[in-house]
Amino acid sequence: MATENNAPLSLGKSAATGQRPHWVLDDAVYSISALLLSVIVIHSIWTLIIRPRAEAVLSQRVEVRNSENTTHRVLQLRSIYVILKDHEQELCVTLCLWSLFLLGRQAWISNKDRKLLDRDYVKIGEGQVVLPEDARVYSRPLEALPREEQDGFLPRLLMVAYNRFGATRSVQDAAEAVRDECEFETASMDTKLSMVRFTAWAIPAVGFVGTVRGIGAALQEAQGAMGGDISGVTMGLGVTFNATLVALVSCIIVMFWMHQLQQYQDRLVLDGRTYVDRQLLRKMRVVSK
Repeated sequence: MATENNAPLSLGKSAATGQRPHWVLDDAVYSISALLLSVIVIHSIWTLIIRPRAEAVLSQRVEVRNSENTTHRVLQLRSIYVILKDHEQELCVTLCLWSLFLLGRQAWISNKDRKLLDRDYVKIGEGQVVLPEDARVYSRPLEALPREEQDGFLPRLLMVAYNRFGATRSVQDAAEAVRDECEFETASMDTKLSMVRFTAWAIPAVGFVGTVRGIGAALQEAQGAMGGDISGVTMGLGVTFNATLVALVSCIIVMFWMHQLQQYQDRLVLDGRTYVDRQLLRKMRVVSK
């Protein structure tokens, strides 16, 4: 496969020239940094804005008249600050922001690879053909590119096609190598979204924790409700529904942008494969002796 033939060469060059470590280390550093930033930003907002305003809203009661013209003073539980004030909602929003940071980085990397499709890496005229003996010559401009650009999806795809064609003298083998490299790239992109999938699962789980906690708090106030004071039960049920609402909304946001990114990446892989097929593979020829 293309990954087996080219990965050792790439790693060997990286180790010999002291290049930056593999993307796994970069992703880990960015992921931890993004998590810390998300915690700091969301906790600051909740501490300085959400909870103080929620307490101010809960300290005020509004008068409500029923059908018997009896006046009751009830809490305002529909305020956005009251909905967001609990710890479960804060954690859900933190995980949502962290996921958006991770998705943003992958979108930025994919956009860089997308821009490479506008570059003219294959300088071969319409009437020219590429023979196995010429593969090394045509690949030298790619090897002269900056290291960061060489690691882009399209230059790697072209190098795989040149190397396989020069080694096997077979256009079919070169096409299969390109296909295998595209499959490897798709799997690599999918692997980088594993932490986002975790947060998409964790956010509803945190919401269910808030649901259980709210139901427990409401049951503890059931005795008071039998005496006529239902404010404790109302607050407990408020925690239940608020946590579920925030968790579901946060999960929808994460899943929407994750699927948008996956669609963008799938198009990138398909366009890269089409680029190599039209610009290079169809111009390869093997002269029979």
